[in-house]
Amino acid sequence: MRNPSGQLRLTELLASLSLATDILTGQPMGHGVRTCLLATEIAKQLGCSPDQVRHVQQVALLRFLGCTAEVSRLASDVGGDDISFFRAMAPVLNGGRTETLRGIMGVVTPELPALRRLGAIARFLTDTETERLTISSHCEVAAMLAHRLGLDDPVLEALRHAYERWDGRGSPEGLAGDEVPLEIRISALARDVDLATIAGDDPLLLLATRGKTYDPRVVSAYAEMSRTVAVADWDVLISSEPDPIATIDDVDSALFVMADFADLKSPWTRGHSRRVADVVSRAATSAGLGPGDVERLRHTALVHDLGKVGVENGIWEKTGPLSLDEWERVRLHPYLTERILSRCVYLATLAETASRHHERPDGTGYHRRLDSAQLTTADHILAAASAHVAMTSDRPHRPAMSADDAAVALEKGAADGAFDVAAVRHVLHALGHETSLRASPVPAGLTDREVEVLRLLTREHTNREIADALFISPKTVGRHVENIYTKIGVSTRAGAAVFAMENGLHR
Repeated sequence: MRNPSGQLRLTELLASLSLATDILTGQPMGHGVRTCLLATEIAKQLGCSPDQVRHVQQVALLRFLGCTAEVSRLASDVGGDDISFFRAMAPVLNGGRTETLRGIMGVVTPELPALRRLGAIARFLTDTETERLTISSHCEVAAMLAHRLGLDDPVLEALRHAYERWDGRGSPEGLAGDEVPLEIRISALARDVDLATIAGDDPLLLLATRGKTYDPRVVSAYAEMSRTVAVADWDVLISSEPDPIATIDDVDSALFVMADFADLKSPWTRGHSRRVADVVSRAATSAGLGPGDVERLRHTALVHDLGKVGVENGIWEKTGPLSLDEWERVRLHPYLTERILSRCVYLATLAETASRHHERPDGTGYHRRLDSAQLTTADHILAAASAHVAMTSDRPHRPAMSADDAAVALEKGAADGAFDVAAVRHVLHALGHETSLRASPVPAGLTDREVEVLRLLTREHTNREIADALFISPKTVGRHVENIYTKIGVSTRAGAAVFAMENGLHR
């Protein structure tokens, strides 16, 4: 069932993270949810206690949480496309060496001439130390992030051994048999079953072919079920959580986990979301937003770049100009952010603004090419703050700008219509910069919020629709409407629309 309270439920947060790891590893969104549902059914078939079932669910959702670690190096080794590499390796992760070779042949440095490419593949296959370091990093990071979410010790221990196998040929420690955490034995099999189903293969035949890769008791439990989970049903997953239902009280800490997970993908972006969140908090306060709006915008900033995990590092870390196709991939990441956030009740309230951080008032942004008439104060502040933080950070194609130079560039962007003038003023004020920018005078003493309400009024939105768009209550909208009518001297929406057009406030 859905969560009507709007609280951030732990299972919803973990499921949202699984959507992010799906796109990170090149799988269709919902693969992690299906894996979790199947793992849950296997755990119940094995007679696991409610606590064990909960732990299996959490491990199945978070098993690849550490995969943003070492991605930069991995992408460099395989020719830039880490996502295609993860996609190719997924079905052969628990296979033999022949399966592994077959999986990587098409994705390791495909741009090289044949002989050099074969040499690169050979080095890749024989560099066991790098492979061990990569897997160890994945496991360590997953456990660290899960610890910050307050998960139980059995979950943390399982994530530290996320790639172990029943036959002892896994990593990072080569555990075997019952030494391998039960949560990993179940979730690894469940994932491989779903991958086989996606590929149109017979899961039972796959399990039989790989023999001692899997715990025979887990194989038997699955065989007795004789079915797979075909649909990634979010509501079924949420309702399958054993009692007591866990909610997150410290939302900031949970969203810091999401921010760090995303920003870890490239050395060039580490800490980016935290810095943006800090800037928007101060800028939103400077803009006169209320405490609730400031908190919501800070939370949005922490998760605004989640979608970048769906773009390969060879693009993010390219030192030269991007091709048309590469730009299209970059333009996709705000959309992916929205899709990751949209299923969770609490995170869905952040999704719209998060997905607009590259939109611009003059309509030149992406991915929807919205203009100032369609953007809110929060959208403008997040866009300006994110741009300033990016400008003052080193990037592969340029060194960081000084704070003063970035301020000048941001002011020029505002003057040219690429950023909202008021938002830039608030961001620069928050950062301690003097600015010559002056907001256009607003007639009748309307506040920024009242202008937002007025614009929506002119487009015939109801009070409920305005409330939903601005994340305020209909009652608050009613008060704003009354104040607007009083200030501009009208008594109808039509009169308000005429006033807005006369004063250029309709867009």
